[in-house]
Amino acid sequence: MTAHTSSGPPPVSRRALVVRGGWEGHEPVKTTDLFLPFLRENGFTVETADTLDVYTDTALLAATDLVVQCWTMGEISAEQCAGLTSAVRSGTGLAGWHGGIVDSFRGSVDYQLLTGGQFLTHPPGFQDHTVRIAPGRADHPVVAGLADFGVHTERYWTATDPLIDVLATIGFEADENRSRPVTMPAVWTRTWGAGRVFVSTIGHKPDDFDVPAVRALTGRGLLWASR
Repeated sequence: MTAHTSSGPPPVSRRALVVRGGWEGHEPVKTTDLFLPFLRENGFTVETADTLDVYTDTALLAATDLVVQCWTMGEISAEQCAGLTSAVRSGTGLAGWHGGIVDSFRGSVDYQLLTGGQFLTHPPGFQDHTVRIAPGRADHPVVAGLADFGVHTERYWTATDPLIDVLATIGFEADENRSRPVTMPAVWTRTWGAGRVFVSTIGHKPDDFDVPAVRALTGRGLLWASR
C-alpha cells in the first residue's frame, strides 16, 4: 500500500477523501474515478487513499467533509473503525455504493452499525430489474424528480438497520428459499451523530453508472452526505 495522495485545484470550501481498495472485481479505482471530476466541479478538493490507515489520522478526518469509500471485503482494525466512526459522529460525511460500502469488513459489527446495512447474498449473474422510488420519499434531494428506472446488474439482498431512511427499493420474487415476495432497500441514508451516511447498493460495474438515474442519485448522495 502507498500513502494517500492529493490532487485537484487549490483548497476551496470542502474536502473529500476517496478511500479505495479491497477486492478488485468491483474496480474501485475505475468506478471512483468516474466521480472525481464531479466532486471537483462541486467545490471539493479531492484526496485519494489506498490504505485504511487514513482512518486513524484524526487531524485528516477532522478536516474532511466527505469520505467516499469503495473497499470491498477486507478487514478493518478496531482502531481504524473507531477513527472512521468518530469522524462521522463529529460531522464528516460517509458515502459509497454496492460492495464498496456494504460488503466491506464483514467481521466488524461496529462498521455495519455505521452504514446501516450489510450485504448477505445476490442471485447469480446480472439481471434486469426495476429500482423503485420509495413512496413518500420522492421529495428527498437524492431522488427528487427521478422516476422508477430499470437496471441490468446484481440485486443485493441486505440486512438493514430499522433506523435507515429508505429512498429506493428493489423486489425479490418468491422462490424455493423465499415463501413470499420481498421489497428490499436499495438506496438509503442515515444520520450518525452529527454526520450523514449515504448508501446505494447499485454499482457492481462501471457501466451501471451509464444509467442516468443511477449516476444522478449517486452524485446527489455524495453531496447530501457531505458536511
